[in-house]
Amino acid sequence: MGVLNMPIDRRTVVIGVATLAAVRTADGVTPDAVEAQMKSPEERVQGIGGLFFRSRDPKALTQWYQVHLGIDQPSWQQAAGPTAFNPFPMETDYFGSRQQGWMVNFRVRSLDAMVAQLRKSNIEVKVDPETYPYGRFARLHDPEGNPIELWEPAS
Repeated sequence: MGVLNMPIDRRTVVIGVATLAAVRTADGVTPDAVEAQMKSPEERVQGIGGLFFRSRDPKALTQWYQVHLGIDQPSWQQAAGPTAFNPFPMETDYFGSRQQGWMVNFRVRSLDAMVAQLRKSNIEVKVDPETYPYGRFARLHDPEGNPIELWEPAS
């Protein structure tokens, strides 16, 4: 398997960023030069303003997200915190089906409490048994089969 065909997951992204920083520093590029190369533009987006996607039954799916995940409509006020923005290769299996073009990741206060709440409603949730330096994860699907990842950031 060549480097370009490697499967990418959250560990690959974290390890890759750390390796890139180490190589640039080892090659004689100072950390200040690396920072200058990665400097942000003057104007930046402030966050995600919405998530829009097609649904076979928008009204029922909206209700499911409100009842089971607490996403109020028509405008949901989310808690401040980090948001990952990571394009993946077209060949990834990370979202499940290769026809699935996206996956939403929701931050949660307590992964155990959220999983218990969902399972109480007979929703299948698969908890990743590994604890990563940046937190814990679980997976489920909404009624239309869209993948959802739950993330409890490390404290």
